[in-house]
Amino acid sequence: MVIALGFVMAPQAALAMDPPWGQEKKLRERMVLESTRVCTDGKGHYTVVVPTTPEADGQLYYGDGKSFVQVPNVSSNSATQADFFEPRFFNPKSNPNFRGVDYRVISRLELSEDAKTCTLSCGDRALPQQPLETDKAKELLRKSTFAPSLMKFQPYALLRDDKGTYYLVERGIGADNKSFRIFTGQRGQVKPQKMLNVVTDSQGEIFSTQGGDLRLVVDREEPSFWVVKSKRQKLRAVPVGDNLPFIYNELGVYTGARLGTPCDDV
Repeated sequence: MVIALGFVMAPQAALAMDPPWGQEKKLRERMVLESTRVCTDGKGHYTVVVPTTPEADGQLYYGDGKSFVQVPNVSSNSATQADFFEPRFFNPKSNPNFRGVDYRVISRLELSEDAKTCTLSCGDRALPQQPLETDKAKELLRKSTFAPSLMKFQPYALLRDDKGTYYLVERGIGADNKSFRIFTGQRGQVKPQKMLNVVTDSQGEIFSTQGGDLRLVVDREEPSFWVVKSKRQKLRAVPVGDNLPFIYNELGVYTGARLGTPCDDV
């Protein structure tokens, strides 16, 4: 089972979120700031790790030192480690099912116990980072703006016909989980389809686009179809969880897109 996350790139307004240390009592702010760590690659990119404490929920942010976007955590951050979903970088040596999460598509920022060294791991690539001194980190954080995650959609279903045409269905995350998008085309050349209507019930979903109707069923033992002018093209279901690197690196939907993670600039 893979963590269910996906991405759509969209501009985010500055100050869309409160700073990670909150807007409450000065004591709370000071305690959270003291435990927050900032690492940089020395090229103008910064990662902020807010550990899980009694004063704050653990959070992870990435940005240019002036503005940051949230990077959804895989689990609670510690003072020395934060894991995040990164499907573009694959680590074949990681556990494919650790507590229901496929860690082969999980990357990590890790600090030493004394916070004097920092390493960014993107898949199987380990990249040294430079921790900021506490006072410099505090100054940077107080002047920065924070925005929500760039993650707006997640891969919901992937299908393929016998000619190599792919059909990717994405579903909105969180409050937008009733929103869907469809991309179709050959590998590396998939294009978005204009959505006309969505029908969803206990029997499955029907997505109507200008290019045809895609019928998906909840019971994966039954076939899906792409229907154009009453002509049915049978489709084969391709497991999303087993093909995340393919979806993000080869299908074409995310080519050149920033995902808002510390691995964007690797």
